[in-house]
Amino acid sequence: MKKLLFALLTLPCLAVSASAQTVAFVTEEYAPFNYRDGKVIKGATVEQVEKVMADIGIDYTLDVMPWARAFSLARSTPMTCIFATAHNASRDGLFKWVEPLLIDRNILITRKGSGVSAADLEDAKKYVIGTQRDDYTEVILKEKGFTKLDVASDFNATLRKLLGGRIDMMPISELYFDKLKTDQPLEMVTILSSQPMSIACEKSFPDDLLARMQASLDKLIARGEQKQIFLKYGLHLLK
Repeated sequence: MKKLLFALLTLPCLAVSASAQTVAFVTEEYAPFNYRDGKVIKGATVEQVEKVMADIGIDYTLDVMPWARAFSLARSTPMTCIFATAHNASRDGLFKWVEPLLIDRNILITRKGSGVSAADLEDAKKYVIGTQRDDYTEVILKEKGFTKLDVASDFNATLRKLLGGRIDMMPISELYFDKLKTDQPLEMVTILSSQPMSIACEKSFPDDLLARMQASLDKLIARGEQKQIFLKYGLHLLK
Protein backbone atom coordinates (compact mmCIF):
# COMPACT_ATOMS: atom_id res chain seq x y z
CA MET A 1 0.00 0.00 0.00
CA LYS A 2 2.80 2.42 0.88
CA LYS A 3 4.54 1.61 -2.40
CA LEU A 4 1.32 2.26 -4.34
CA LEU A 5 0.76 5.56 -2.54
CA PHE A 6 4.35 6.62 -3.24
CA ALA A 7 3.93 5.76 -6.93
CA LEU A 8 0.73 7.79 -7.19
CA LEU A 9 2.33 10.77 -5.48
CA THR A 10 5.32 10.74 -7.82
CA LEU A 11 3.28 10.59 -11.04
CA PRO A 12 2.68 14.37 -11.18
CA CYS A 13 6.41 14.98 -10.65
CA LEU A 14 7.29 12.65 -13.51
CA ALA A 15 4.79 14.43 -15.76
CA VAL A 16 6.26 17.82 -14.90
CA SER A 17 9.77 16.52 -15.52
CA ALA A 18 8.81 15.19 -18.95
CA SER A 19 6.97 18.34 -20.00
CA ALA A 20 9.86 20.50 -18.79
CA GLN A 21 11.99 19.10 -21.61
CA THR A 22 9.65 20.51 -24.26
CA VAL A 23 11.05 23.77 -25.60
CA ALA A 24 8.65 26.45 -26.86
CA PHE A 25 10.16 28.43 -29.74
CA VAL A 26 8.58 31.71 -30.81
CA THR A 27 9.43 33.93 -33.75
CA GLU A 28 7.95 36.56 -36.05
CA GLU A 29 6.88 36.77 -39.69
CA TYR A 30 10.15 37.80 -41.37
CA ALA A 31 10.68 35.94 -44.64
CA PRO A 32 12.93 34.32 -45.75
CA PHE A 33 14.32 33.75 -42.24
CA ASN A 34 11.11 32.71 -40.46
CA TYR A 35 7.60 32.75 -41.92
CA ARG A 36 4.37 30.86 -42.51
CA ASP A 37 3.75 29.16 -45.85
CA GLY A 38 0.15 28.05 -45.45
CA LYS A 39 0.15 25.96 -42.28
CA VAL A 40 3.88 25.28 -42.47
CA ILE A 41 6.48 27.42 -40.68
CA LYS A 42 9.71 27.59 -42.65
CA GLY A 43 12.76 29.76 -43.31
CA ALA A 44 16.55 29.86 -43.10
CA THR A 45 16.61 30.20 -39.31
CA VAL A 46 13.67 27.85 -38.78
CA GLU A 47 15.52 25.03 -40.55
CA GLN A 48 18.53 25.50 -38.28
CA VAL A 49 16.36 25.29 -35.15
CA GLU A 50 14.63 22.18 -36.50
CA LYS A 51 17.94 20.47 -37.26
CA VAL A 52 19.38 21.31 -33.84
CA MET A 53 16.35 19.96 -31.97
CA ALA A 54 16.18 16.82 -34.10
CA ASP A 55 19.88 16.22 -33.48
CA ILE A 56 19.58 16.39 -29.69
CA GLY A 57 16.23 14.57 -29.60
CA ILE A 58 14.25 17.13 -27.59
CA ASP A 59 10.55 17.85 -28.20
CA TYR A 60 9.62 21.41 -29.11
CA THR A 61 6.81 23.63 -30.35
CA LEU A 62 7.13 26.52 -32.81
CA ASP A 63 4.83 29.50 -33.24
CA VAL A 64 4.83 32.72 -35.27
CA MET A 65 3.43 35.88 -33.66
CA PRO A 66 4.03 39.64 -33.44
CA TRP A 67 7.57 40.34 -32.23
CA ALA A 68 6.61 42.25 -29.08
CA ARG A 69 4.49 39.34 -27.86
CA ALA A 70 7.18 36.78 -28.71
CA PHE A 71 9.82 38.84 -26.93
CA SER A 72 7.65 39.17 -23.82
CA LEU A 73 7.01 35.41 -23.70
CA ALA A 74 10.72 34.62 -24.01
CA ARG A 75 11.51 37.04 -21.18
CA SER A 76 8.92 35.66 -18.77
CA THR A 77 8.03 32.05 -19.61
CA PRO A 78 10.29 29.12 -18.61
CA MET A 79 11.48 26.79 -21.40
CA THR A 80 10.73 29.47 -24.02
CA CYS A 81 13.20 30.69 -26.65
CA ILE A 82 12.89 33.39 -29.30
CA PHE A 83 14.78 33.63 -32.61
CA ALA A 84 16.46 35.13 -34.54
CA THR A 85 17.36 37.74 -31.93
CA ALA A 86 20.15 40.30 -32.10
CA HIS A 87 22.68 39.68 -29.32
CA ASN A 88 23.87 43.09 -28.24
CA ALA A 89 25.04 44.68 -24.98
CA SER A 90 21.58 45.81 -23.88
CA ARG A 91 20.13 42.31 -24.27
CA ASP A 92 23.07 40.25 -23.07
CA GLY A 93 21.86 39.72 -19.50
CA LEU A 94 18.21 39.26 -20.39
CA PHE A 95 18.53 35.77 -21.87
CA LYS A 96 20.68 32.68 -22.26
CA TRP A 97 22.09 32.44 -25.78
CA VAL A 98 22.69 29.89 -28.56
CA GLU A 99 24.51 31.43 -31.53
CA PRO A 100 25.01 32.43 -34.23
CA LEU A 101 22.15 31.58 -36.56
CA LEU A 102 23.81 34.23 -38.71
CA ILE A 103 25.98 37.35 -38.49
CA ASP A 104 24.15 40.27 -40.02
CA ARG A 105 24.46 43.96 -40.66
CA ASN A 106 21.44 46.18 -40.27
CA ILE A 107 21.02 49.02 -42.74
CA LEU A 108 18.66 51.95 -43.18
CA ILE A 109 16.68 51.86 -46.40
CA THR A 110 14.21 54.10 -48.20
CA ARG A 111 11.89 53.73 -51.18
CA LYS A 112 13.31 54.63 -54.58
CA GLY A 113 12.39 58.13 -55.68
CA SER A 114 11.70 59.36 -52.14
CA GLY A 115 14.46 61.97 -52.26
CA VAL A 116 15.68 60.77 -48.86
CA SER A 117 19.46 60.72 -48.48
CA ALA A 118 21.94 60.75 -45.60
CA ALA A 119 25.72 60.74 -45.63
CA ASP A 120 25.85 59.13 -42.18
CA LEU A 121 23.70 58.31 -39.15
CA GLU A 122 23.87 61.86 -37.80
CA ASP A 123 22.46 63.13 -41.09
CA ALA A 124 19.73 60.47 -40.98
CA LYS A 125 18.34 61.77 -37.68
CA LYS A 126 16.37 64.50 -39.43
CA TYR A 127 14.08 61.88 -40.98
CA VAL A 128 11.21 59.80 -39.59
CA ILE A 129 12.44 56.23 -39.06
CA GLY A 130 10.04 53.31 -38.75
CA THR A 131 10.71 50.20 -36.69
CA GLN A 132 8.92 47.51 -34.64
CA ARG A 133 7.97 47.60 -30.97
CA ASP A 134 10.55 45.76 -28.80
CA ASP A 135 12.71 45.01 -31.83
CA TYR A 136 16.44 45.43 -31.21
CA THR A 137 16.54 48.14 -33.89
CA GLU A 138 14.26 50.30 -31.74
CA VAL A 139 16.86 50.09 -28.95
CA ILE A 140 19.76 50.79 -31.33
CA LEU A 141 18.04 53.81 -32.84
CA LYS A 142 17.32 55.29 -29.41
CA GLU A 143 20.87 54.58 -28.21
CA LYS A 144 22.24 56.38 -31.27
CA GLY A 145 20.09 59.44 -30.60
CA PHE A 146 17.25 59.02 -33.09
CA THR A 147 14.10 60.73 -31.82
CA LYS A 148 11.75 60.77 -34.84
CA LEU A 149 10.62 57.16 -34.50
CA ASP A 150 7.44 55.55 -35.81
CA VAL A 151 6.90 52.24 -33.96
CA ALA A 152 4.64 49.59 -35.50
CA SER A 153 3.52 46.16 -34.30
CA ASP A 154 5.61 44.14 -36.78
CA PHE A 155 8.04 44.29 -39.69
CA ASN A 156 5.44 44.06 -42.45
CA ALA A 157 3.49 47.01 -41.01
CA THR A 158 6.68 49.10 -41.06
CA LEU A 159 7.46 48.06 -44.63
CA ARG A 160 3.96 49.04 -45.78
CA LYS A 161 4.42 52.46 -44.19
CA LEU A 162 7.73 52.93 -46.00
CA LEU A 163 6.35 51.91 -49.39
CA GLY A 164 3.30 54.12 -48.80
CA GLY A 165 5.41 57.19 -48.00
CA ARG A 166 4.27 57.42 -44.37
CA ILE A 167 7.85 57.12 -43.04
CA ASP A 168 11.18 58.10 -44.58
CA MET A 169 13.43 55.16 -43.70
CA MET A 170 13.47 51.86 -41.86
CA PRO A 171 16.16 49.46 -40.61
CA ILE A 172 16.42 46.03 -42.19
CA SER A 173 18.73 43.04 -42.30
CA GLU A 174 21.21 43.51 -45.13
CA LEU A 175 20.78 39.85 -46.05
CA TYR A 176 17.03 40.30 -46.36
CA PHE A 177 17.39 43.57 -48.24
CA ASP A 178 19.51 41.89 -50.93
CA LYS A 179 16.56 39.60 -51.61
CA LEU A 180 13.73 42.10 -51.06
CA LYS A 181 15.10 44.78 -53.41
CA THR A 182 14.59 42.52 -56.43
CA ASP A 183 10.80 42.75 -55.89
CA GLN A 184 10.34 46.13 -54.20
CA PRO A 185 11.42 49.69 -55.15
CA LEU A 186 13.87 50.10 -52.28
CA GLU A 187 17.42 51.39 -51.88
CA MET A 188 20.04 51.49 -49.14
CA VAL A 189 20.83 54.76 -47.37
CA THR A 190 23.49 53.90 -44.75
CA ILE A 191 24.68 51.18 -42.32
CA LEU A 192 23.08 51.14 -38.85
CA SER A 193 24.77 48.25 -36.98
CA SER A 194 26.34 44.79 -37.11
CA GLN A 195 25.56 41.91 -34.72
CA PRO A 196 25.09 38.14 -34.32
CA MET A 197 21.50 36.91 -34.68
CA SER A 198 20.81 34.18 -32.14
CA ILE A 199 18.43 31.95 -30.22
CA ALA A 200 17.59 33.70 -26.92
CA CYS A 201 16.13 31.58 -24.09
CA GLU A 202 14.44 32.60 -20.83
CA LYS A 203 17.00 32.96 -18.04
CA SER A 204 15.95 29.84 -16.09
CA PHE A 205 16.51 27.66 -19.17
CA PRO A 206 18.53 24.53 -18.19
CA ASP A 207 22.25 25.03 -18.75
CA ASP A 208 22.81 21.42 -19.82
CA LEU A 209 20.14 21.65 -22.51
CA LEU A 210 21.49 25.01 -23.66
CA ALA A 211 24.98 23.46 -24.00
CA ARG A 212 23.59 20.60 -26.08
CA MET A 213 21.82 23.04 -28.41
CA GLN A 214 25.00 25.11 -28.79
CA ALA A 215 27.12 22.03 -29.53
CA SER A 216 24.64 20.89 -32.18
CA LEU A 217 24.59 24.33 -33.83
CA ASP A 218 28.40 24.42 -33.79
CA LYS A 219 28.48 21.08 -35.64
CA LEU A 220 25.90 22.29 -38.16
CA ILE A 221 28.05 25.34 -38.92
CA ALA A 222 31.31 23.33 -39.08
CA ARG A 223 29.77 20.89 -41.58
CA GLY A 224 28.76 23.76 -43.87
CA GLU A 225 25.04 23.05 -43.43
CA GLN A 226 24.25 26.58 -42.26
CA LYS A 227 25.73 28.00 -45.46
CA GLN A 228 23.78 25.51 -47.59
CA ILE A 229 20.51 26.41 -45.85
CA PHE A 230 21.03 30.08 -46.63
CA LEU A 231 21.89 29.35 -50.25
CA LYS A 232 18.64 27.36 -50.50
CA TYR A 233 16.76 30.57 -49.68
CA GLY A 234 18.82 32.68 -52.07
CA LEU A 235 20.91 34.25 -49.31
CA HIS A 236 24.67 34.59 -48.97
CA LEU A 237 26.15 34.74 -45.48
CA LEU A 238 28.22 37.81 -44.69
CA LYS A 239 31.88 37.22 -43.85
